[in-house]
Amino acid sequence: MTEPAELFERHAAVAVQSPVLVVAMEGWIDAGLGAGAALAGIMGQVDTDLVAKFDGDALIDQRARRPVLHIENGVNEGLAWPEIQLRVGHDASGNGVALLIGPEPDFKWRAFTSAVVGLAHELDARMMLGLGAFPAPVPHTRPTRLAATASSAELAAQVGFVPGTIDVPAGIEAALEVAFAAAGIPSVGLWARVPHYAAAMPYPAAAAALIEGLSAVGGLALHAAELHAAAEHTKTQIDELIANSEEHTAMVAQLESQVDANESQTGLDVSSLPSGDEIAAELERFLRGQG
Repeated sequence: MTEPAELFERHAAVAVQSPVLVVAMEGWIDAGLGAGAALAGIMGQVDTDLVAKFDGDALIDQRARRPVLHIENGVNEGLAWPEIQLRVGHDASGNGVALLIGPEPDFKWRAFTSAVVGLAHELDARMMLGLGAFPAPVPHTRPTRLAATASSAELAAQVGFVPGTIDVPAGIEAALEVAFAAAGIPSVGLWARVPHYAAAMPYPAAAAALIEGLSAVGGLALHAAELHAAAEHTKTQIDELIANSEEHTAMVAQLESQVDANESQTGLDVSSLPSGDEIAAELERFLRGQG
């Protein structure tokens, strides 16, 4: 078995005090590109330095995540390989932030999580926060809410959660949650609830909610003003489409009633979830037509 320390190459040693480790890796559930847009928003506010780069040959299936070939006038100018990186920096208030970014590993998950936990200990990370988004029976006309998976009931309750018991396929963020909890470092997965009919297209409201949740739970100084502006534009586009269909208008009204009735609860009632396939397909066509 590959030793965890052999999975990465160390780079610059950066002075950062008790950072929050943010996990935003590509390849798992990210409805509305919520986590991806949130990461872009974070990196636009936090200047980071590379502290560790992981071994792509050991962790990544290059045929599933092929490198990008750059060709100029027929000349092979080189390849851009998919990379998993750990970067660190500071927010506007000087709080330490570490970012684990890149594609979700295809191999050696146990060794990878051990390596990440070891690096987090070296950085004296105080918390791990993962970002994701999932399709949910919610309307675009209501604020985006978060649901948590966490290392303790107290942390889950702080964010809100889906009650009950459910077994679902796990991503690397879930494996890291378990590993961090075992190492005594609090861990929380923040999941934005994206309207199921808008899950296949950019939904900036999800990214804004994730950044604000990250700021609140992690005690970080991050803002989401640009994402909120983009979210208003997206809402206007969806409103315009839905207004042209009595069926779609009725579906959104049903979702509004359901969400409003459960406003004081953390759960989701999926028993009467209407199909969003038709509206999702029309919405995609509509947005493509808008350029």
